[in-house]
Amino acid sequence: MSEEPLPPREALRKARELIDAGRPFAAHEVLEARWKAGPTEEADLWQGLAQVCVALTHAARGNQVGAERLFERAADRLAAFASTGRGAHGVDVTEAADQARRHIGTF
Repeated sequence: MSEEPLPPREALRKARELIDAGRPFAAHEVLEARWKAGPTEEADLWQGLAQVCVALTHAARGNQVGAERLFERAADRLAAFASTGRGAHGVDVTEAADQARRHIGTF
């Protein structure tokens, strides 16, 4: 994966493609590049989405504790971003946070 950040909507599209292809860690790298290049005001959005991808990676590798911790951190960051009312490039951030929380305790 390139370390060059993609524009927000393209980063989201690419991350979704990678997750659908069973490559959540590669999706994390796409989102992490966007997070590091983006405005500070969007850090919780991009970091939260990247943490969801790492949580999926842990879950796929059988690391229940790691997955749950990352889903919880991701949910907290996404909820924090949602509370700002800022636009999220088409992402329903409240729903994303809720979905991350629904994974906790399911392993």
